[in-house]
Amino acid sequence: MTKRALLLVNPHSRRGQEARLQAIQELQKSGLELIEESAEKPQGLPDLIRQYSQQVDCVIIGSGDGTINAAVDALACTHLPLGILPLGTANNLARNLGIPQSIPAACQIIAGGKIRRIDLGWVNGQYFLNVAGMGLSAEINKHVKKEFKRRWGVIAYAVTALQVLWHTRPFWAEIEGNNQSVRVKTLQITVCNGRYYGSGFSVADDAQIDDQRLDLYCIQIQHRWHIITLLPALLLGKPTPGVLTLQAKEITISTRIPQPIDADGELASKTPAQFRVIPQALSVFVPQPVPN
Repeated sequence: MTKRALLLVNPHSRRGQEARLQAIQELQKSGLELIEESAEKPQGLPDLIRQYSQQVDCVIIGSGDGTINAAVDALACTHLPLGILPLGTANNLARNLGIPQSIPAACQIIAGGKIRRIDLGWVNGQYFLNVAGMGLSAEINKHVKKEFKRRWGVIAYAVTALQVLWHTRPFWAEIEGNNQSVRVKTLQITVCNGRYYGSGFSVADDAQIDDQRLDLYCIQIQHRWHIITLLPALLLGKPTPGVLTLQAKEITISTRIPQPIDADGELASKTPAQFRVIPQALSVFVPQPVPN
């Protein structure tokens, strides 16, 4: 059982201060000694984690996937286990790991001490936890308002998606992986490290966050509105005509016109892009296995 933890809570996350106070109470009740710092400025998290790395046994982050993404580099370097309090909008990392939205339940998982080594994705020198993408997803993350997202959650993404569809144009891309190459006209390319991305979409039935592979999902369409007919398949992660899938340890994507790339909901890079999986790069507290 971990005895001392660095607690980093984003006060501007959807459940903010109320969740913070509840988490402190639950974690202290379980016997943890807490060192608390604010996660209000995600860009400062790596320095905080390195600053306290010799004083704590783990790091607990209460926020969304984008804030956790900002801390990943320091977590991977210091080898400190990560405890997750899902306070964001989609919380796909928690979903991938079976961590519930309930703060008391998430705290009990941390107190239980069960650790799982998970993979990280990597694109152009930057880690990602769940997903990196280009096309429609990058446009949505570029235009969605933070206050709108904080108040309305996934609804904010859906409304913004309808707005950006009006001006998002299909683009040509060359995708290489597993010694094969394909040229596509697409509106969206998604590269997943785990199973869940977006608003709970599933990239593949058998995808896991520790399967040492990346799963690519590419929507091949001639017109932006064709995406509506593909929504059921996108939600379930099922193969369907018009969707290219690829599983590989390394993937290269080049485009005629540079395309922005978002990683875990934050704009991160541009094409050309090199993706790879970094196996067992991060330790995370997860639920205890259910006895048979």
